[in-house]
Amino acid sequence: MVENQNINLSHVAFAILGLVAEQPSHGKDLNKKIEDRGMRNWTAIGKSSIYGVLQTLKKKGLVDSWLEEEDNRLVKVYKITDKGSTILKSQTYRILKEYYGRDDEDFYVAFSQLPLLSLEEQKEAFTSSIKKMKVHIKELKDMIVPNMPINVRGLFIHPIKIMETDIAFLEDMLSEIRKEEK
Repeated sequence: MVENQNINLSHVAFAILGLVAEQPSHGKDLNKKIEDRGMRNWTAIGKSSIYGVLQTLKKKGLVDSWLEEEDNRLVKVYKITDKGSTILKSQTYRILKEYYGRDDEDFYVAFSQLPLLSLEEQKEAFTSSIKKMKVHIKELKDMIVPNMPINVRGLFIHPIKIMETDIAFLEDMLSEIRKEEK
């Protein structure tokens, strides 16, 4: 449903663009949001990286900026562009649709931006991920052979258990989405 875009944002750029999409902000505001939400616990955003990322997003035409006076000083405020919104939505949809149970910081960022997608796009993305994980679980189970040492077998069992949990989580989310539709 979401059109495919050629720009693939880095993890930090993806997270920062998502925050700017919420409302026009300057770097200090973004740092505060990141701290308040505990995002440094589940993203790789450094305090000083924000300003460089904002400049890169501006060069790519994904954000615009202007100067405003705040507390007797000028601050640069950033706002997402239409192109930025399209890229953000496209990457959010792609990541949610392709997720298959690995520890993925981008999944957490994409999930935090779920409201960008329509309920139908949310259902499509989660359904696709569930199908991919079920196929991957079967592939991993088929690779386990009799008398395989526990240390090797565990390398298959661990991701299977994680994916089973992720499937249950995504099925719960699908149930919540269906409730919203009614």
